[in-house]
Amino acid sequence: MSFPFSEACERNKQPILEVLKQVLPSEGSILEIGSCTGQHVVYFAPEFPRLQWQPSDRAEYLQGLLARIKVEGSQNILPAIELDVLGNWPQTIFHAAYSANTAHIMGWPEVQAMFDGLSRRLAAGGVFCLYGPFNRNGSYTAPSNESFDCQLRARDARMGIRDIRDLASLAERHHMSLEREVQLPANNQILVFRTTNETGSTGVDDE
Repeated sequence: MSFPFSEACERNKQPILEVLKQVLPSEGSILEIGSCTGQHVVYFAPEFPRLQWQPSDRAEYLQGLLARIKVEGSQNILPAIELDVLGNWPQTIFHAAYSANTAHIMGWPEVQAMFDGLSRRLAAGGVFCLYGPFNRNGSYTAPSNESFDCQLRARDARMGIRDIRDLASLAERHHMSLEREVQLPANNQILVFRTTNETGSTGVDDE
Protein backbone atom coordinates (compact mmCIF):
# COMPACT_ATOMS: atom_id res chain seq x y z
CA MET A 1 0.00 0.00 0.00
CA SER A 2 1.36 3.43 -0.92
CA PHE A 3 0.72 6.58 1.10
CA PRO A 4 1.25 10.29 0.43
CA PHE A 5 4.97 10.95 0.77
CA SER A 6 7.11 14.01 1.43
CA GLU A 7 10.84 13.84 0.75
CA ALA A 8 11.37 16.85 3.05
CA CYS A 9 9.64 15.04 5.94
CA GLU A 10 11.88 12.04 5.39
CA ARG A 11 15.02 14.21 5.48
CA ASN A 12 14.15 16.32 8.49
CA LYS A 13 12.45 13.83 10.82
CA GLN A 14 15.59 12.68 12.65
CA PRO A 15 17.03 16.18 13.34
CA ILE A 16 13.61 17.30 14.55
CA LEU A 17 13.27 14.24 16.79
CA GLU A 18 16.58 15.04 18.50
CA VAL A 19 15.20 18.45 19.53
CA LEU A 20 11.82 17.07 20.58
CA LYS A 21 13.57 14.63 22.91
CA GLN A 22 15.02 17.64 24.73
CA VAL A 23 11.85 19.70 25.12
CA LEU A 24 8.72 17.53 25.06
CA PRO A 25 7.23 16.09 28.26
CA SER A 26 7.77 12.37 28.77
CA GLU A 27 4.05 11.79 29.30
CA GLY A 28 0.71 13.46 28.73
CA SER A 29 -0.83 14.46 25.41
CA ILE A 30 0.41 16.33 22.35
CA LEU A 31 -1.45 17.89 19.43
CA GLU A 32 0.22 17.86 16.01
CA ILE A 33 -1.14 20.61 13.78
CA GLY A 34 -0.86 19.93 10.06
CA SER A 35 0.18 16.27 10.20
CA CYS A 36 -0.13 16.01 6.39
CA THR A 37 1.43 12.70 5.26
CA GLY A 38 1.79 11.37 8.81
CA GLN A 39 5.48 10.59 8.35
CA HIS A 40 6.47 12.64 11.38
CA VAL A 41 3.93 11.33 13.86
CA VAL A 42 4.53 7.64 13.06
CA TYR A 43 8.28 8.23 13.43
CA PHE A 44 8.16 10.34 16.61
CA ALA A 45 5.47 8.60 18.65
CA PRO A 46 7.35 5.33 19.41
CA GLU A 47 10.11 7.43 20.98
CA PHE A 48 7.61 8.82 23.52
CA PRO A 49 5.62 5.75 24.62
CA ARG A 50 3.87 7.57 27.49
CA LEU A 51 2.96 10.60 25.38
CA GLN A 52 -0.36 10.32 23.53
CA TRP A 53 -0.22 11.88 20.06
CA GLN A 54 -3.20 13.53 18.42
CA PRO A 55 -2.55 14.08 14.69
CA SER A 56 -4.71 16.60 12.86
CA ASP A 57 -5.08 18.30 9.51
CA ARG A 58 -7.59 19.82 7.15
CA ALA A 59 -10.21 17.53 5.66
CA GLU A 60 -8.49 17.05 2.29
CA TYR A 61 -5.46 15.41 3.93
CA LEU A 62 -7.24 13.08 6.34
CA GLN A 63 -7.71 10.05 4.10
CA GLY A 64 -4.01 9.47 3.45
CA LEU A 65 -3.10 10.44 7.01
CA LEU A 66 -5.56 7.98 8.56
CA ALA A 67 -4.40 5.22 6.22
CA ARG A 68 -0.74 5.64 7.18
CA ILE A 69 -1.52 5.73 10.90
CA LYS A 70 -3.64 2.57 10.62
CA VAL A 71 -0.78 0.64 9.01
CA GLU A 72 2.35 2.24 10.50
CA GLY A 73 1.16 3.93 13.67
CA SER A 74 1.99 2.91 17.23
CA GLN A 75 -0.53 2.40 20.03
CA ASN A 76 -0.02 5.91 21.42
CA ILE A 77 -1.28 7.59 18.23
CA LEU A 78 -4.95 8.51 18.23
CA PRO A 79 -6.97 8.56 14.99
CA ALA A 80 -6.35 11.80 13.13
CA ILE A 81 -8.95 14.54 13.50
CA GLU A 82 -9.98 17.37 11.23
CA LEU A 83 -8.57 20.70 12.36
CA ASP A 84 -8.69 23.97 10.49
CA VAL A 85 -7.12 26.60 12.75
CA LEU A 86 -9.83 29.09 11.71
CA GLY A 87 -12.58 26.65 12.71
CA ASN A 88 -13.50 24.59 15.74
CA TRP A 89 -10.71 23.23 17.92
CA PRO A 90 -10.83 20.01 19.95
CA GLN A 91 -11.93 20.56 23.53
CA THR A 92 -9.03 18.51 24.92
CA ILE A 93 -6.34 20.22 26.97
CA PHE A 94 -2.89 19.21 25.69
CA HIS A 95 0.46 19.24 27.46
CA ALA A 96 2.32 20.04 24.24
CA ALA A 97 1.84 20.89 20.58
CA TYR A 98 3.97 20.49 17.46
CA SER A 99 3.70 21.79 13.93
CA ALA A 100 6.06 21.60 10.97
CA ASN A 101 6.17 23.73 7.83
CA THR A 102 2.81 25.36 8.42
CA ALA A 103 3.46 28.99 9.42
CA HIS A 104 4.76 29.98 5.98
CA ILE A 105 1.92 28.16 4.19
CA MET A 106 -0.79 29.75 6.32
CA GLY A 107 -1.86 33.34 5.84
CA TRP A 108 -1.03 35.61 8.78
CA PRO A 109 -4.62 35.52 10.12
CA GLU A 110 -4.30 31.72 10.25
CA VAL A 111 -0.99 31.96 12.10
CA GLN A 112 -2.72 34.25 14.60
CA ALA A 113 -5.56 31.76 14.90
CA MET A 114 -3.10 28.93 15.54
CA PHE A 115 -1.54 30.74 18.49
CA ASP A 116 -4.93 31.81 19.79
CA GLY A 117 -6.23 28.25 19.62
CA LEU A 118 -3.15 26.90 21.36
CA SER A 119 -3.43 29.49 24.12
CA ARG A 120 -6.83 27.97 24.91
CA ARG A 121 -5.84 24.32 24.53
CA LEU A 122 -2.35 24.13 26.11
CA ALA A 123 -2.03 23.31 29.80
CA ALA A 124 -0.05 25.56 32.12
CA GLY A 125 3.62 25.19 31.29
CA GLY A 126 2.75 23.54 27.98
CA VAL A 127 5.25 23.67 25.15
CA PHE A 128 4.71 24.43 21.46
CA CYS A 129 7.40 23.42 18.95
CA LEU A 130 7.17 25.13 15.56
CA TYR A 131 9.48 23.94 12.77
CA GLY A 132 10.27 25.65 9.50
CA PRO A 133 12.25 28.43 7.84
CA PHE A 134 12.11 31.78 9.64
CA ASN A 135 13.45 35.28 9.11
CA ARG A 136 15.37 37.10 11.81
CA ASN A 137 14.98 40.84 12.47
CA GLY A 138 13.45 41.45 9.07
CA SER A 139 16.16 39.63 7.11
CA TYR A 140 16.47 36.26 5.41
CA THR A 141 18.86 33.86 7.11
CA ALA A 142 20.01 32.34 3.80
CA PRO A 143 19.70 33.05 0.04
CA SER A 144 17.77 29.80 -0.37
CA ASN A 145 15.14 31.07 2.08
CA GLU A 146 14.78 34.29 0.10
CA SER A 147 14.23 32.28 -3.08
CA PHE A 148 11.72 30.03 -1.32
CA ASP A 149 9.85 33.04 0.06
CA CYS A 150 9.54 34.53 -3.43
CA GLN A 151 8.14 31.23 -4.70
CA LEU A 152 5.59 31.13 -1.89
CA ARG A 153 4.39 34.70 -2.46
CA ALA A 154 4.15 34.14 -6.20
CA ARG A 155 1.96 31.13 -5.50
CA ASP A 156 -0.22 32.96 -2.97
CA ALA A 157 0.35 36.48 -1.65
CA ARG A 158 -0.88 35.42 1.78
CA MET A 159 1.99 32.97 2.20
CA GLY A 160 5.53 33.79 3.23
CA ILE A 161 8.35 33.07 5.66
CA ARG A 162 7.52 34.56 9.06
CA ASP A 163 9.86 36.64 11.18
CA ILE A 164 10.87 35.29 14.57
CA ARG A 165 10.24 38.61 16.31
CA ASP A 166 6.69 38.76 14.92
CA LEU A 167 6.01 35.23 16.13
CA ALA A 168 7.52 35.97 19.53
CA SER A 169 5.36 39.10 19.86
CA LEU A 170 2.27 37.13 18.82
CA ALA A 171 3.10 34.43 21.35
CA GLU A 172 3.47 36.98 24.15
CA ARG A 173 -0.02 38.29 23.44
CA HIS A 174 -1.23 34.75 24.00
CA HIS A 175 0.64 34.11 27.25
CA MET A 176 3.51 32.21 25.64
CA SER A 177 7.19 33.04 25.54
CA LEU A 178 9.86 32.07 23.03
CA GLU A 179 12.08 29.81 25.09
CA ARG A 180 14.55 28.45 22.53
CA GLU A 181 15.61 28.78 18.90
CA VAL A 182 17.34 25.68 17.55
CA GLN A 183 19.13 25.78 14.21
CA LEU A 184 18.58 22.69 12.04
CA PRO A 185 19.80 21.60 8.59
CA ALA A 186 18.67 23.24 5.34
CA ASN A 187 18.32 26.68 6.99
CA ASN A 188 15.36 25.61 9.11
CA GLN A 189 14.78 26.05 12.83
CA ILE A 190 12.61 24.88 15.66
CA LEU A 191 11.10 27.63 17.78
CA VAL A 192 10.14 26.43 21.24
CA PHE A 193 7.36 28.39 22.96
CA ARG A 194 6.05 27.77 26.47
CA THR A 195 2.92 29.01 28.21
CA THR A 196 3.87 31.57 30.82
CA ASN A 197 0.80 31.75 33.06
CA GLU A 198 0.36 29.42 36.02
CA THR A 199 -3.23 28.38 35.49
CA GLY A 200 -3.47 27.95 31.71
CA SER A 201 -4.74 30.54 29.27
CA THR A 202 -8.29 31.28 28.22
CA GLY A 203 -6.94 33.09 25.17
CA VAL A 204 -6.93 36.71 24.05
CA ASP A 205 -8.24 38.42 20.98
CA ASP A 206 -5.85 39.96 18.49
CA GLU A 207 -6.54 43.56 17.65
